[in-house]
Amino acid sequence: MQPLNIPSYPFKIFKEGEKYKILDPIRNKRLILTPEEWVRQHVIMFLVNEKEFPKGLLRIETGVRSGQRSGRTDAVFYNRGGNPLLLVECKAPNVKLGPETFHQVARYNGNLEAQYILLTNGLEHIFMNLAIQEKQILTLSKLPLYKYL
Repeated sequence: MQPLNIPSYPFKIFKEGEKYKILDPIRNKRLILTPEEWVRQHVIMFLVNEKEFPKGLLRIETGVRSGQRSGRTDAVFYNRGGNPLLLVECKAPNVKLGPETFHQVARYNGNLEAQYILLTNGLEHIFMNLAIQEKQILTLSKLPLYKYL
């Protein structure tokens, strides 16, 4: 798989038939190893190991509805009060982060109302703080540790 612009982690990778699978260490489940899954696994490990986001406050692939459309978030970290804090949307490294990806994450967050959003393709990372009181979206140069959010 392609090297990413985040630390690498020693994932367990298996070949099952013609497909490769990666062991998701959070859910202890083998998943088909797609480029997007490669990014998601690295980003989650980065957030847990480097940014100290608690595994117990993480939900992966949660269903969301927006009007007539439904989708699945890649990951959502919650605050200690049980409210969505960080919505994570991952794309494959070859997918450009642009208007279409922003609209998707905005639709998902319409229901969740997470204060922070991380949009990444593993090479480019966009961190946003939704300052709802001020009705602003602030782009952050880096995501702080969990305890500072």
